[in-house]
Amino acid sequence: MAGFNGVVNALLQVDVSSEGIVSAVFVFLVSLIVGAAAIHIGAQLLIDRDTGFRRATVTALIGAIAYTLVGLFLGWIPLLGPLLMLVAWIGVINWQYPGGWGTAFGIGLVAWVVAVLILFALSQLGVVTPDALGVPAT
Repeated sequence: MAGFNGVVNALLQVDVSSEGIVSAVFVFLVSLIVGAAAIHIGAQLLIDRDTGFRRATVTALIGAIAYTLVGLFLGWIPLLGPLLMLVAWIGVINWQYPGGWGTAFGIGLVAWVVAVLILFALSQLGVVTPDALGVPAT
């Protein structure tokens, strides 16, 4: 197994030790929870009914995947790539929540601000560094 870890480390330049895996899982979970909480708060502020934290979590996860995939294939295009990544993320919010593109944009904006505030607080406590899965460009 040590030979396999060495090959993976060399090819992917990643840490596949148990400590590295635990750290990656922790970062993923914290990022997902922060992104979901931020989207949930944004949805609660802009939609008149409770939409549930589960929907926010699914939205954060699918939104992060959409954002990443668009970034992988189109993110290299100056100005247009990052804009398309943002449109993909807002599109997932629009798909998950009622109210149209304007409401989805508002939820995304509120979610971004809330995520920045949550991550700033957590970074001041020394828990995390400021980046979140599910909320672009934080």
